[in-house]
Amino acid sequence: MSAESTPAAASQEPATAADAIAVLISEGLTIGVAESLTGGLLAAELISVPGASAAVRGGIVAYATPLKHSLLDVDAGLLALHGAVHPDVALQMADGVRRAVAVDGLAADVGIATTGVAGPDQQDGREVGTVYVGIVSKAGGRVLSLQLDGDRDRIRRDTVAAAIAALVDELG
Repeated sequence: MSAESTPAAASQEPATAADAIAVLISEGLTIGVAESLTGGLLAAELISVPGASAAVRGGIVAYATPLKHSLLDVDAGLLALHGAVHPDVALQMADGVRRAVAVDGLAADVGIATTGVAGPDQQDGREVGTVYVGIVSKAGGRVLSLQLDGDRDRIRRDTVAAAIAALVDELG
């Protein structure tokens, strides 16, 4: 579960939250969202779509590093060694949120997570704009690695857009 990828060149309109929700619903899938640098923006974007409750189970904003371990079961040793901004942290957050939003003992089908540095300062030795989006499903996981430009707000908004595009791509 440590596949890593970079975004492909887009030749069509960017994917929207409505696209993601439509695919999730049409496939009968549920999703959990774990966020750090986006602070709830990704979940809010998905939930803004009418009918999202058919697919979105819930979300966890684990902004403080220790919460990534206590709420999402990210390996404490990984966090101690690499900090919160690391591709494996994104994967473990995505997998952890699937279980955290379980209903009747059943994990969500998909977990998506964001972690990175929105600025204004570096974090964990990572430059501002370094972002990892983890997506985990029953089929496995992947990480989208991004290096974004702009101010804090722009990085956070661009992360949400990239996460939604990656989710739609992952779903199919």
